[in-house]
Amino acid sequence: MIFVRTTSAQATKAVAAALAELARPGDLLLLAGDLGAGKTAFTQGFGAALGIDELITSPTFTLVNTYEGRLELNHLDVYRLEALSEVLDLGVPEMIDDGGVTVIEWGDSVAPALPADYLEIRFTYGDFGADPGTDDVRVLELVPVGPRWSARIRAIATAVAEWIHEPDGED
Repeated sequence: MIFVRTTSAQATKAVAAALAELARPGDLLLLAGDLGAGKTAFTQGFGAALGIDELITSPTFTLVNTYEGRLELNHLDVYRLEALSEVLDLGVPEMIDDGGVTVIEWGDSVAPALPADYLEIRFTYGDFGADPGTDDVRVLELVPVGPRWSARIRAIATAVAEWIHEPDGED
């Protein structure tokens, strides 16, 4: 796993853009974290790096938004789902198979219903050595699960090198 630290929404978007450069057809990213932790900002940066010009918003009520870019981006927000079976009803396995990239906000809650081959990004708040009064500090824990993202762990570390953070405070 890799830890990165951002101090603004723009920095979170930059980390996402760096990871989007590694994206391949069929990739799955699961975003986890509290409300307001940066999941949608991450997806906006990821989408922009894929060449998506549309405004990317959280699909909290629509559940799924699809955007066209270098790769199709399927953006899901499963916060409101009540059962794992609803993931299948949304057609998530088909989205993954169709060759786009799928990003799921609150994805940790539906991981058991998905293929065990994804990059989990867990967002946490924290000061971690930040200047007092800085509210925008986030630590993103990047955890590859399965062969697709695990094979790219060195490329991931290189892509996010400027934001690498050791959780014990030693950068």
